[in-house]
Amino acid sequence: MEKKTVLIIDGEESVLSLLTKKLKKADYNIITAKNGRDGLNLARTSNPDLIILDIILPVIDGYKVCQMLKFDENYNNIPIILLSASSLPENQELGYKTGAELYIVKSSAIELFPELLENIKKLLLPK
Repeated sequence: MEKKTVLIIDGEESVLSLLTKKLKKADYNIITAKNGRDGLNLARTSNPDLIILDIILPVIDGYKVCQMLKFDENYNNIPIILLSASSLPENQELGYKTGAELYIVKSSAIELFPELLENIKKLLLPK
């Protein structure tokens, strides 16, 4: 079976490297971007199977990136997991309104990585 590709867009180097290492170990191909514009371009050119997207990003924020991809019929089928330092309900609500399949608080994404991995597997199941 072909490896699935995950695009991780996060401005924090530590988060990028940790998620990259853990997802590679789980047998995913990984591509990364450190800002919203680069992430958007990579999403459009590499057509990943799933995107993990931080909300707070340089150049274009994660909400906008998510919205732009979800409103484009060429990319709206790519599942997006939003990562945020905020657990505020209004931020989560905004995340789902922009089209994200999942909103995860960053600290729990790191601490509860097996759970994140399960969510990724579920989102990548054939529809």
